[in-house]
Amino acid sequence: MSDALIILLGLFIPLAGTTLGSAAVFFLKKEMSIPVRKALLGFASGVMIAASVWSLLIPAIEMSGEGTLPRWVPPLIGFWAGVGFLLLLDMLIPHLHADSDKPEGVHSKAGRSLMLVLAVTLHNLPEGMAVGVVFAGMLSGDAAISAGGALVLSIGIALQNLPEGAIISMPLVGSGIPRARAFSYGFLSGVVEPVGGIITILLTSLVTPALPYILAFAAGAMIYVVVEELIPEAQTGDHSDIGTLSTALGFSLMMVLDVALG
Repeated sequence: MSDALIILLGLFIPLAGTTLGSAAVFFLKKEMSIPVRKALLGFASGVMIAASVWSLLIPAIEMSGEGTLPRWVPPLIGFWAGVGFLLLLDMLIPHLHADSDKPEGVHSKAGRSLMLVLAVTLHNLPEGMAVGVVFAGMLSGDAAISAGGALVLSIGIALQNLPEGAIISMPLVGSGIPRARAFSYGFLSGVVEPVGGIITILLTSLVTPALPYILAFAAGAMIYVVVEELIPEAQTGDHSDIGTLSTALGFSLMMVLDVALG
């Protein structure tokens, strides 16, 4: 399989995950139960944490070994830049935890659901960047990133996009939005991922020395989303053990995939 085909496949696998998850509106008649929602959120958290470590931070550290700075400096700088970027996004957009009050200016259930779509869409951007930067690393010929490892990251993000797509689209239906439109909103929230990946590949190919920083940036952004958004929602209220066990399941599955196929 050519590099171009591998990259094309890798860029659109995460979008396929979001699309399949959003299609739940056509098969599920009611909103998801709390235990199922917590299980899906926990699973997505575990996958993203493992992907951040094995597919992003470890390659960033390995790629930093040849520079003049200590090998921990580029990953540290990139990681905190990613955290800061998502912190800035959270300051610019309404904060939408499951148990939060409705944001100022958003007075309806449909309005809150649409703001959730916006928030998830913006948070999907670093995931697309993460996929783009690992494929840029593969193209650079760096031994720390293989085609298999890059595809594992794409598959991992697709796995966590499956529940994310359902978590976006199902509340839209519950708020009165037609199923086809709710599906389209969920699908569109995932379109930023291949777009972000393509842009990152184009930019990173020009600045290969920055790869460790960009890999760690994507890891920091993903960890921020997990700790700030996914884990709190999976742990709030009853059935928190379901979220915990699902996090462990997602983490172990992504770890096995990365070690076995990467």
